Amino acid sequence: MERAHFYSPQAGRLVEAPSHSRARFAIGDVVRHRTHDFRGVIFDIDPVFANSDEWYESIPKEARPTREQPYYHLLAENGESSYIAYVSQQNLTGDGEAGPVDHPSVDELFQDFAEGRYRLRASLTH
Repeated sequence: MERAHFYSPQAGRLVEAPSHSRARFAIGDVVRHRTHDFRGVIFDIDPVFANSDEWYESIPKEARPTREQPYYHLLAENGESSYIAYVSQQNLTGDGEAGPVDHPSVDELFQDFAEGRYRLRASLTH
C-alpha cells in the first residue's frame, strides 16, 4: 500500500498515512459521539490518528480506538459547554437532522446550515 506523510501540529511530528483514506464524514457534517453526550460540526479531518501519544494513551485501553482510521476535529457542544473535540470515525454517527450546532466559532468557519450540514465560508476554500 502506498503511504504518504503529513505534519501534525498536535503530535509535533510527521505522521504516516495511507495515500487514500475513506472518511465517512466531510467538513461541515454534523455528528454525534456514539457513547459520550456531545455533538459537533466537523472542521478538519486526519486520515489516521495524528495527535500526541500522551493523548492517545490517556484513553482507557478497553475503549481506545485503533489509530488506522480517520479522526475528526469538531466544534463540539454538550449541555454545559462548547469546546474542540478530536474523535475517531468509529465513535461518530451522523446527526444533521437534529439541527445546527451552538458553538461560538461556527460562524467563523461556516456560512450557513442547510439540509443537515454546514457550508464552509467561501474565503476558506481553495
